[in-house]
Amino acid sequence: MLSRVANSIYWMNRYIERADNYARFISVNFNLALDLPPNVPEQWEPLIIATADHYNFHEHYEEANREDILYFMTFDVRNPNSILSCLLNARENARTIRESISKEMWEYVNQIYWTVKDAAQSSRSWELAEYQGFLENIKTGSQLFYGIVDSTITRGEGWHFGRLGRLLERADKTTRFLDVKYFTLLPNIESIGSPLDLLLWSAVLRSVSAYNMFKQQYPVMNPTCIVEFLLLDKKFPRSVMHCLRQAEISLYEISGTAITNSYSNDAEKALSKLRSEVEFTERDDIFEKGLHQYLDSFQIKNNGVGTAISETYFDLKPVLSE
Repeated sequence: MLSRVANSIYWMNRYIERADNYARFISVNFNLALDLPPNVPEQWEPLIIATADHYNFHEHYEEANREDILYFMTFDVRNPNSILSCLLNARENARTIRESISKEMWEYVNQIYWTVKDAAQSSRSWELAEYQGFLENIKTGSQLFYGIVDSTITRGEGWHFGRLGRLLERADKTTRFLDVKYFTLLPNIESIGSPLDLLLWSAVLRSVSAYNMFKQQYPVMNPTCIVEFLLLDKKFPRSVMHCLRQAEISLYEISGTAITNSYSNDAEKALSKLRSEVEFTERDDIFEKGLHQYLDSFQIKNNGVGTAISETYFDLKPVLSE
């Protein structure tokens, strides 16, 4: 497979996953705002801090209020991570490789991009229910896209590159959902462990569609169990551990190397090392280091994996003969 095609498939899937996760970030904060007590103000700035978009935001906006953050995360093309920007980039990647993906994939990516672009002009006057409905459509749309991919694409290199991009993006965003809780301010230190604190933690679970699965596995809702479930569970599809294990399988399938025979390139080395570190981490290790510090360290290493994949497969240099 040409490195150009592989790169476009990889990033098309990452951008779709990113748009889905940004919709989840915003949607859960809407729901949380409805449940908060009257004495606790709505908090929107933690969203852009956890996604590392706050520096860019403050270059264009003076105050981190709800209206500006909503527009910035959803429709502002000056934000490279906004939902509209992600779908634009996904569409451009799909357009350049139309001959390598299914007709249904291209049509759907093109359709959802124009739907969001057309909605941008009227979004400033939307009521709360309209915004929530829009975000639900984005989340449903991303799931529909993955269904189209899985039902129309041969399980070859292209499918594995797409799956690899999607899973690495998902692992990163799951840690950022947990980081939102870190940046969310409670009225006072005594509120930690209170019903309000547990409400915020349950919002984290709902943001990754993990609430029901968590309740089936853990009888009591507490932060320690929630962190363990979202980071270390091997079976839940949005947990960091599950994403890394499945991404690792796809990466080795691309090279044709047996996963039991060590690594064959720097990308496999970086991902296998990170997967091993997470797999042999216990929840006490995470809290001993500090949850935010652990998540920050993981995000840096996960970005390193992405860089290694890019250098191994996408930034191929021509061989010069003497």
